[in-house]
Amino acid sequence: MSTQSRAAASHDEFNRNSLFNMKGRVALVTGSETYALHSPGAGTGIGLMATQALAVNGAKVYIAGRSTDKLDNVVETYGRDIEGEIIPLQGDVTDKADVARLAAELARREECLCILVNNAGVSSASLTTETEAAGLQAAEELRRNLFDTDKTTLEDWVDVYRTNVASVFFVTTALLPLLQKSSERHDGWSGTVINITSISGLIKSAQHHFSYNASKGAAVQLTRMLAAEVANSGLKVRINSIAPGVFPSEMTTKEESDEYQKSHIPKEKYADKVPAARPGRDEDMAQAVLFLAANQYLNGQTVAVDGGYTLAAGM
Repeated sequence: MSTQSRAAASHDEFNRNSLFNMKGRVALVTGSETYALHSPGAGTGIGLMATQALAVNGAKVYIAGRSTDKLDNVVETYGRDIEGEIIPLQGDVTDKADVARLAAELARREECLCILVNNAGVSSASLTTETEAAGLQAAEELRRNLFDTDKTTLEDWVDVYRTNVASVFFVTTALLPLLQKSSERHDGWSGTVINITSISGLIKSAQHHFSYNASKGAAVQLTRMLAAEVANSGLKVRINSIAPGVFPSEMTTKEESDEYQKSHIPKEKYADKVPAARPGRDEDMAQAVLFLAANQYLNGQTVAVDGGYTLAAGM
């Protein structure tokens, strides 16, 4: 039996510790999903879930955001007794100059970047689309609710796109050299980008949040464009996205997270809205993050982790 055949027969590469081992990998997780027009950092919501998933499985994870208090609390609360490491970095991904500074700081500290998780996201005011009127009266009511209202402005749309779309573009492109170095440094590995988009960018409904849903649709398309252009340039960097359904975060609960920087959604709140009859759990997101990070044959894809939400809502 050849050496290759003996290795295959051992099943070692199919072991969970091999399939999802992040030991020796360097990651950056940016931002968090919040209901306000300010993203406090990778210290809450899906950003924290991704950080824990990578660090517990051996990665050195840099977490970036505006709020140093929340970042430091993540290190204090979740950075002990794990295989990897969690390191805070203050940075504003909506400011191009600060993105350049963040990239330079990472290059000073690390020889490469293996995993980038673009997670910063914001929403805005809820708009009313329901009406019992018909014809012209319905049109006039929709105008009042969607145009005349002070809840939405052009500035609001720009702010949402700045965080949810432009920051993904600028952070990814600024870090391409470090991501390519990861591919060249680690045999059988390709630097990977995981964009946190949303099923809100996939379904047909506005869910009362036009600017947010439109921006997430743009982020899904941006993922595909970046993946294609980077591949066409001959770089070995994979770019995919996770489109979460309902997961506990400051944005979905519309309130501050608890002392552990975790948010909570009662199971019964989504019992009849999602085929899974519950919101997503931390471990559901952790499994998705590890899958996209580890699978070297996945590129340019958006994976909906939604408990079947898109089945119920319609694409």
